[in-house]
Amino acid sequence: MRPTKIAAALLTLGMFNAWGNGYAADKLDFGKDEFDMYCSVCHGPGGKGDGPYAELMKTKIADLTTLSKKNKGVFPFERVYKVIDGREVLKAHGTRQMPIWGPMYRSDTEQGNFDVRFDAEAYVRAHILALTEYVYRLQAK
Repeated sequence: MRPTKIAAALLTLGMFNAWGNGYAADKLDFGKDEFDMYCSVCHGPGGKGDGPYAELMKTKIADLTTLSKKNKGVFPFERVYKVIDGREVLKAHGTRQMPIWGPMYRSDTEQGNFDVRFDAEAYVRAHILALTEYVYRLQAK
């Protein structure tokens, strides 16, 4: 994918996110918004695996703040990205066809009712990149 498509997707995502949520431009945090909306219910607001649904799960929820520590100090960017987009299946996330967050991160689904043409793949990648970057920021120092 060309960098211009990614930049356009991020810009579009930012405009719609800011407009729809009433955020000031300097307060936007796409990754945190994605995490809060789709991940914190299980992983908790700080990513430690202590979300309100964690106790309902049969398996222990991963502490996302220790991913780098468990990977010899290197954040496993590609693995995190693949887990989010469904290419790397985790039992707790459901099957590849129906991850627990539904079709949000699949480019072959309609991503809203926009009256403008957009590249759905770039839009989805922007969401996943923002979320992956936010998980990176959660890493324990």
